Order: sequence, then C-alpha cells, then structure tokens
Amino acid sequence: MPDALEKRLLLPVAPDAIFAAWLSSEGHSEMTGAAATVDPDGRFTAWDGYISGTTVSVEQTRIVQRWRSTDFPEEAPDSRLEILLEATPEGTLVTFLHTEIPDGQGPNYDQGWEDFYFTPMRVWCQG
Repeated sequence: MPDALEKRLLLPVAPDAIFAAWLSSEGHSEMTGAAATVDPDGRFTAWDGYISGTTVSVEQTRIVQRWRSTDFPEEAPDSRLEILLEATPEGTLVTFLHTEIPDGQGPNYDQGWEDFYFTPMRVWCQG
C-alpha cells in the first residue's frame, strides 16, 4: 500500500510569497538552496533534478503536483503533493499532503521534507 504524509510548517511570510516562490525557478531555488526549474507548461524539477514532476492544479491557496524522486522504482507512478497555504496572524500555515508515495519510502520523505524543505524555507523567510 502506498505511503502518505501530512506535514505542517508555520512561516512568517504571506501566503502569496510562498505561492510565487514555489512556482518559479528562481524563487524555488532561493527558497530551498538548490537548483530548480519551473516551466510554463507545468513541468518542474527541484534539488538539482532529484525531484521532478508536473503541476496539475493551481489556486491562490492550493497547489497540486504529481511528484517523484530519482529514488522511486521505475515502475512506480508519480506521487501526489498537495500544498495548502493558510494565512494566519503569524504569517502562513503551510500544509503538505504527500500521498501515493511508493510503499516503504514514506519515512525517508518524512525526514527529507524537514531537511531539504522546511529548514531552508525557515532560513529563506529570514533573509
């Protein structure tokens, strides 16, 4: 059975700043500290090509992507990543719903979100 994660992060910036950064090559690269590309057709890469996928739905407070890493088995379908942006008095509550992860890989991505997204995103907010 595929793995699933739900992660939350409170950042001291407005939702539109996170939204804009997530969906731009330059912004995503700055936010994570690693090379990212975001094409007009919705295709993207992150972390120097370790992650790739397609943005399938965009609303001002919600982004849905089909997402995979180079660690996925070749025959595995892309996972689903839903990012929800909720304005709060402190900034933005970001909820990551990462589902359809290949069976047994969830724990690695649980820590990966912390190390490769949440930590650099906190630094990005300070700069």
